[in-house]
Amino acid sequence: MIPLIRYSRIALVILKTDGFRALIKRIIRKLFSSSQAIQLRNPHYSLEPRYYPLSFPDYSDPEISIIIPLYNKSLYTFTCLKSIHENSGKNRYEVIVIDDASDDDTAVMLEDIEGITVIRNTENKGFIFSSNAGAKAAKGRYIVLLNNDTIVTTGWLDALRNTFMDFPDAGLVGVKLIYPDGRLQEAGGIVWQDASAMVYGRYDDPNKPEYSYCREVDYCSGACLMIPRQDFLKLGLFDDYYTPAYYEDTDLAFRVRKNEKKVYYQPGAIIVHFEGVSSGTDISRGTKQFQVVNQKKFFNRWKDALKSHCANGVRLQFEKERNINKRALVIDTLVPMPDNDSGSLRMFNLLQVFQRLGYKVSFIAANEKDYHRKYTQEMQKIGIECFYPPYLTSIPEYLKSQGNLYDVVLLSRVHIAEKFIDAARKYCANAMILFDTVDLHFLREQRQAEISQDKHILANAKMRKQQELNTACKADKTLLVSPAEIELFKREAPDVPVALLSNIHQNHETVFGYQARKDILFIGGFEHLPNVDAMEFFITEIFPILHDLKPEIRLLIVGSHLPDTIAAHASSHIVIKGYVEDIKPLFNHIKLSIAPIRYGAGVKGKINTSMTYGVPVVATTIAAEGMNLVHGKDVLIADTPEDFARQIVLAYDDEQLWTNLSHSGKANIDRYFSFAVAENQLRTILKENQDSENAAIQLINV
Repeated sequence: MIPLIRYSRIALVILKTDGFRALIKRIIRKLFSSSQAIQLRNPHYSLEPRYYPLSFPDYSDPEISIIIPLYNKSLYTFTCLKSIHENSGKNRYEVIVIDDASDDDTAVMLEDIEGITVIRNTENKGFIFSSNAGAKAAKGRYIVLLNNDTIVTTGWLDALRNTFMDFPDAGLVGVKLIYPDGRLQEAGGIVWQDASAMVYGRYDDPNKPEYSYCREVDYCSGACLMIPRQDFLKLGLFDDYYTPAYYEDTDLAFRVRKNEKKVYYQPGAIIVHFEGVSSGTDISRGTKQFQVVNQKKFFNRWKDALKSHCANGVRLQFEKERNINKRALVIDTLVPMPDNDSGSLRMFNLLQVFQRLGYKVSFIAANEKDYHRKYTQEMQKIGIECFYPPYLTSIPEYLKSQGNLYDVVLLSRVHIAEKFIDAARKYCANAMILFDTVDLHFLREQRQAEISQDKHILANAKMRKQQELNTACKADKTLLVSPAEIELFKREAPDVPVALLSNIHQNHETVFGYQARKDILFIGGFEHLPNVDAMEFFITEIFPILHDLKPEIRLLIVGSHLPDTIAAHASSHIVIKGYVEDIKPLFNHIKLSIAPIRYGAGVKGKINTSMTYGVPVVATTIAAEGMNLVHGKDVLIADTPEDFARQIVLAYDDEQLWTNLSHSGKANIDRYFSFAVAENQLRTILKENQDSENAAIQLINV
């Protein structure tokens, strides 16, 4: 459907999937220049190509080597190279083309492409020989083996490389292959007990949740694979036992596993593949006939390993991820946006903690009406299965049909937990039901009512309190984020099981010291009303005092959904940043962070975040609550406008105090809020439930 540069007339195949129809149209527009033309005059796709030069970047130390073995099909090769040129981002890569004695115009076409390495075989030696020759010539840390009958899409190389960062045990990573008509071609492969292979999801809708998250698989197609170069060399490259082709990719995957690494399918790397262009589809002749021959060879080599696999077609949904033993389902209000608000960051990190404990994690955003292109994909790329409309129509119905699969169900925030906890209790018979409060909503509303003297808010707080207590009574355990909230909750409901599971953060390098920094920063999502109140309080009551004491200090305000009432205060001394995608540069240069929170509950992510960068914090008592922070050691605490301004000046002017606070803040993160701490907390919570179940079983047996 998409042979090359542009179409003057073409009968397009009707695409079945709207998302991928749009994707492929965007690829066409981007790849193909209006100055070139290809005419498809009949259903057999008679082509008149006109090539034009490409110039690839020349890196002396490429990180990635893209190896393209080919025989003839110059049109497809050019299209493949053009897509690489347009869609590989800022990666340092080299392209190595192995021309396996083509007898068409391939050599002429390649002459006009600069910056690539071309290796020409004097005789046709097949896919395995050519791939291995390319690998031996490669300089990159990673090798990508790529068929010439492919079109790569935006972000493909980042997604492949990042999989090795996100999964340290990764040894081989494959891609999502789609047909030119938008249907799914492959979402990883399954090898059955008789060594027959099956590509998962063929001809289906590629947007379905089951095909859209990174997971461990038996193998991925050699049409596009990434592997560390040293690993590939150590494993002996593709084995010529399978010459000329077929099963060499499957055998490589099994050898990777034997070498104690894993094979992953990465759907964030989307490749259009013109299947059958290189070798045809008829298994009775040509290279394709070796598919049957090599299946027997593969079985003879790996028959012992295959004994644990199911017979052909049995338990498909389990065989697609045969190594999963524990499953967790998390239901929250919306898709986590970790660069927008503290609650999202905690949830995003909590999902990863479940993964670290060996759980396959599935996630549902109860109030999300559509797939969130950016943030849902971020979760899927790291292996979190996300369910979304139109493929998910009813959460209770999903729990009814699939709830028995789960070992843990976590319901986040009281309005979500209250809505679905009865269905979870009914249909998730094997699961521990956790109610994650995020913070005690009633406590936050109660404190807001005290400041505003609003009877309506106070009445809501009383209703919220009963709602949270009633929901907690139905859960196996209620999760609270601070010791202060645990103490309060135990006074209200002493018989309800509770546990601590706080914010989760990772310390960053503190790049610059005291002398290289200036100004103060407030960061927080402004959909959260305590943040709006905090900024109005600071700007109107604290900042004028601070400005009189130290007029050179500027206030930087960072956060999503900034209201006009705050933005209206912009001046030379109050800098409105709004949403900032990358906060690291800000924290590398800011001297102090502030948390002038007057009401709230839970643990303040803005304080955690600042401390991870080594930026000292001036906070109110409410803001610092439940974080094991000591005034003058880990943080500076003040509640009146005058004292708050004085504490800012004190830390701003005292290098030794600033340095001590910086070091102590990071130590506080390591001690109370690190991934290791959260893993231990969650492990204990889940183990306590398992111990209780075992004790109950023993009692029944007695």
